[in-house]
Amino acid sequence: MNLSLLIIVPLLTAVSLLFSKGLKQVRTFSLAGSVVQLALSIFLLTEYWQQRSTVTSPMLFEDSYTWFKPLGINYHVGVDGISIAMILLTAFVVMAGVLISWAQETWSKEFFFLLMLLSVGAYGFFISLDLFTLFFFLEVAVIPKFLLIGIWGSGKKEYSAMKLALMLMGGSALVFVGLAGIYYNTQTFDMLQIAKTSIPLEVQQFFFPFAFVGFGVFTALFPFHTWVPDGHSSAPTAASMFLAGISMKLGGYGCLRVATFLMPDAAHSYSWIIILLATIAIIYGAFATMMQTDLKYINAYSSVSHCGFVLLGIGMLTKTSINGAVLQMVSHGLMTALFFAAIGMIYSRTHTRVVAQLGGLLKVTPFISTVFVIAGLCSLGLPGFSGFVAEMTVFMGSWQNPDGWYRFATILACASIVVTAVYILRATGKTIMGPMSNAYETLTDATWNEKLAAGLLILGIVIIGVAPFLLNQLIAPGTDVIMQQLGKAITLK
Repeated sequence: MNLSLLIIVPLLTAVSLLFSKGLKQVRTFSLAGSVVQLALSIFLLTEYWQQRSTVTSPMLFEDSYTWFKPLGINYHVGVDGISIAMILLTAFVVMAGVLISWAQETWSKEFFFLLMLLSVGAYGFFISLDLFTLFFFLEVAVIPKFLLIGIWGSGKKEYSAMKLALMLMGGSALVFVGLAGIYYNTQTFDMLQIAKTSIPLEVQQFFFPFAFVGFGVFTALFPFHTWVPDGHSSAPTAASMFLAGISMKLGGYGCLRVATFLMPDAAHSYSWIIILLATIAIIYGAFATMMQTDLKYINAYSSVSHCGFVLLGIGMLTKTSINGAVLQMVSHGLMTALFFAAIGMIYSRTHTRVVAQLGGLLKVTPFISTVFVIAGLCSLGLPGFSGFVAEMTVFMGSWQNPDGWYRFATILACASIVVTAVYILRATGKTIMGPMSNAYETLTDATWNEKLAAGLLILGIVIIGVAPFLLNQLIAPGTDVIMQQLGKAITLK
């Protein structure tokens, strides 16, 4: 399969939107583009399964073209199971976001154009094997976020958009320093070539923090997480789904694929710091969520906590914990997108997100209420949903590390489950159950497009929760390669 199609299709969709006339054409082009993206992702998965057993290369469907020869910059793309998992997540969330935004009438052409541009950045990032190309696509996804929040957002949208853009640009600057350091010590941007190069320990220790912290900003690394609550709460529903469901995964993927994979010695050296920051994010995010009264802020702060599990799994540096980190990225992407979709459905009907002003919605909006409950149960880790599988894999992998500090951090992270259950059940009880305001008696339930969007995300959550081996088998070869790099680092020591 030609991986460039994953970039070309959303790009062509975005261009076609600029020439569309009327809301009907905008909707048709956007939905058609998202359906083709999902179809391509599924086709890529089937092709990968067919070729995986016959090919020994860690990356499949590689393609490379010279982009800027003097600096050795190439358009080099390829995928393994980890990349495909992220691509599938992107396709699911993009299609759900388009469906949720079906009623978007204000500057709809520009709105869907920016959504498609975001998907271009995400797909390009996940398939890039050249560090410069990877950084290019990382930047492609920043400006659309700023515009989506600043134009179509709510509340303090200008402040939130500016804060998000500045924080992410700051993270990008750190990433660039880290990537430049790798390049000047290896004279190549090719990730597969760099992985075969022995970078001196002192060089790794100097540039690893730039790369890891830079990508960490995107995935709510403490204390650089402050853009998350404001950005999510002010963004329109589809943008919130994309921000939490996909954009935050760019950071986790970068921390794993770039920082940890290419600088394994430094990953061992700094693992205790990563675990410390991840544990703080998990506990702080959970308790901060308990204090929130706005549904979007509840989901935003809980995302800080849940993304902490991704960094915890990476920092533990065991095969099981890294598998868990990837599982958590996919699970949280689906779950938080579903949560924001449910919150958006509730807000569009009640015009409030304040928990105290809601209640009894199950009586008038049973489908929306059920979606809200499913998202909440997945968030608190109920068996049968993806959240349970992902978090338990991270915990089990973390406990495999015999060091006392690492196991203490694991216990603290496990304790956050109780706090998560408290704020999820409390928010669900007050929003869905209890007495209903008279103003809500005439509310309508979900429309066909909202049901389809929610069903798509729930399908992914249930498949992972019931049959986690499918995703685990997909990502296992990729994590094996990463563990080989980490093993070489230990051997060299």
